[in-house]
Amino acid sequence: MPRRLKLEPGPSMALLTVLLSMAVPASGRNADPAVPGARFTLSSPELTPGGRVPLAHVYDRNGCRGQNRSPALSWRNAPSGTRSFALLIYDSDARGGWWHWLVIDIPAGVSGLPAGAGDPGGGALPAGAVQTRNDYGSIGYGGPCPPPGRPHHYHIFLYALGVPKVAVAADAPPGAVAAAVRAEAIAEAEITVLYGR
Repeated sequence: MPRRLKLEPGPSMALLTVLLSMAVPASGRNADPAVPGARFTLSSPELTPGGRVPLAHVYDRNGCRGQNRSPALSWRNAPSGTRSFALLIYDSDARGGWWHWLVIDIPAGVSGLPAGAGDPGGGALPAGAVQTRNDYGSIGYGGPCPPPGRPHHYHIFLYALGVPKVAVAADAPPGAVAAAVRAEAIAEAEITVLYGR
């Protein structure tokens, strides 16, 4: 069955529902791995699944006082047939959902991103990778900055894609980019982390 996120009603809900309906069935998400029996996985030396996001990766505006640095990430065991990767970070607890970082066209030979790769002027992304607009309205990484209250869940999705390039403009709305990515996905790996203030 398609993956379902718990969302509050909002303008992005309909688009996200379409996006999720195009998800690869769970039974096929890790099929055909390059290493037989090995699962497609995503990890970070800076983030613990289910743990709190460190201030280094929290947004630095709108009342938040982090460093807004994207975390280091690495992945293993992409399935055969992978021609590129896409990385998306999504807050499922924000009203209508909130896209924090969208990177597409990561070359198939790449197995990770260094810390700070989300800085659009930093030059740390691999050649060919493209960052698109997030829901803050800027290109690149925008860290967590929920309103005061209960912690929000931040889903870091890595998709192995069957195409070398995603057919979407860099200035497309984040939900449209995510839908285009999911339409080309052959496998998915995920880390979920928390942040509240």
